[in-house]
Amino acid sequence: MSLLPILRFFVPALILAAASTDPARAAEPAEAGARGGRAEAPAATPDREYLLQPQDILRIFIFQHDDLNKQMEAVRISDTHTISLPLVNSIDLRGRTARQAEEAIRLAYDRDYLVNPQVSVIVVKYAERSVNVVGQVNNAGRVLFPQEKGLTIVEAIALAGGQTRLADLKKVRLTRKTADGETVVEEIDVDALMKRGGRDAVQLQRDDVLFVPERAF
Repeated sequence: MSLLPILRFFVPALILAAASTDPARAAEPAEAGARGGRAEAPAATPDREYLLQPQDILRIFIFQHDDLNKQMEAVRISDTHTISLPLVNSIDLRGRTARQAEEAIRLAYDRDYLVNPQVSVIVVKYAERSVNVVGQVNNAGRVLFPQEKGLTIVEAIALAGGQTRLADLKKVRLTRKTADGETVVEEIDVDALMKRGGRDAVQLQRDDVLFVPERAF
């Protein structure tokens, strides 16, 4: 008698049995449920590509145009997110990555001065960005963004030494100034964010203020 029908039945059953008894898989729900207490920064994940910031310093290189390159070795982004370059004057880099800046500069020169220029943009010095974390944390004060990366609300609390035992993470207040100068205050349930393992993390912006209140007893 052929063994083929028997093998077709037993092989899937063995795979299912191995998956159900895998210690790593079995531990996942317990580990997820155990998260809590002190704020911990989530495991490192690839950040979205860095958006250029005011006071970043760029080196801009255009292939085979050394005369221009000498004038663009250290170009600082202004507080209005613009740069000034020879011939083309002002270029707006608000909300752009270095790769997107290359395309904007290429188009500016290609429009009137150069034929299909090959542009490279490198950040040679990153602007310092920080937020303030105050209230029921162990090391209240200024928290710096990692260079080239974003910073979430959970990571900021962790970098401020984590919350104290009196902290109420369900009612953390985020204060932010908009581009129009308006001050916006939002209450965020950081405890829920932590229990979701960092999913839906709130990304902070430069000069945000986080206030971790004390629990009401």
